[in-house]
Amino acid sequence: MKSMPKIGTYMDTVVPTLSPDTRIMEAVDFLLRHRVTGAPVVDSDGELVGIITETDLLKLVTEGVQGEPPTDATVAEYMTRDVVTVPPTVDIYYIAGMFLANKFRRLPVVENGKIVGAITRFDLLRVIRTHSNIR
Repeated sequence: MKSMPKIGTYMDTVVPTLSPDTRIMEAVDFLLRHRVTGAPVVDSDGELVGIITETDLLKLVTEGVQGEPPTDATVAEYMTRDVVTVPPTVDIYYIAGMFLANKFRRLPVVENGKIVGAITRFDLLRVIRTHSNIR
């Protein structure tokens, strides 16, 4: 029986993170600059405390005053605190099922409470290509 590939092999190991104290407009700039749809939020000890996504930031539009977003807000006020995470030992089939069952675009990969990577839908496309007999 062939062993199932683990996400630790295919995950992104360089994951830009934000602090909960980051100003919200800096977070918007951060996502745009890194060309990502979300970023993990870590405390000063490097522990995952949330995630800020483009969906979270869309709230800025609805909460703005006369078309202006609340620029004095912080990431902590908008981030999602209940973050779904996975360990690097999970196989890619399980992750594919999670992506199909949820609207996630990326999942933080965590060991001992700290970010060690992220797995995205795009990463799974690379897995498909790597393990395909179609050339």
